[in-house]
Amino acid sequence: MSEAQIPAKLVMELRAKTGAGMMDCKKALQETGSDLEKAAEYLRKQGIAQADKKAGREANEGLVHAYIHQGGKIGVLVEVNCETDFVAKTDEFRDFCHEIAMQIAATSPQYLIRDEVGGDIIATEKEIYRAAAINEGKPEKVIDRIVEGKLEKYYEQVCLLEQAWIREGDTSIEELMKQTIAKLGENISIARFTRFALGEGAES
Repeated sequence: MSEAQIPAKLVMELRAKTGAGMMDCKKALQETGSDLEKAAEYLRKQGIAQADKKAGREANEGLVHAYIHQGGKIGVLVEVNCETDFVAKTDEFRDFCHEIAMQIAATSPQYLIRDEVGGDIIATEKEIYRAAAINEGKPEKVIDRIVEGKLEKYYEQVCLLEQAWIREGDTSIEELMKQTIAKLGENISIARFTRFALGEGAES
């Protein structure tokens, strides 16, 4: 279907659904035969691809966001960086920072990425998973695969970027960040975070 044959109403509907520009919406509808859902998915994939290209750019602006949960029993400080002060002041960027802080409050991640997990910790986890598999009588030939599978689940629990977003379980925090990068047109990175729980030590 040519651009001229795409109904303006459909373009506006896709724009409202995705927040993408008019020309991008027209192109997405052209590429997907005017299928609204496929066009939205096309735009999302394009946005993530563009976000990957922006990920290497320097991000020195941003903000430190504070979040207090459960009547003052849990508190979070998170530093999120972007490229410009202009973007740091937008509602979209601040909303992202708030979502990340709430995620940290709810899930208590111990690390930002898996590269931060110490080799001794990984070795200990593997020993535990291997011993459990042996005790369950699993065949030796599948034990290594079981251990690696459980280690991946461990990363998804303790590493913030690999966690499932508490609002949408099918989306990881890393994917949410890439979607935000695509929307704002700037590189965004989570620099550090600290979670405080009443009666416990600070966790970061």
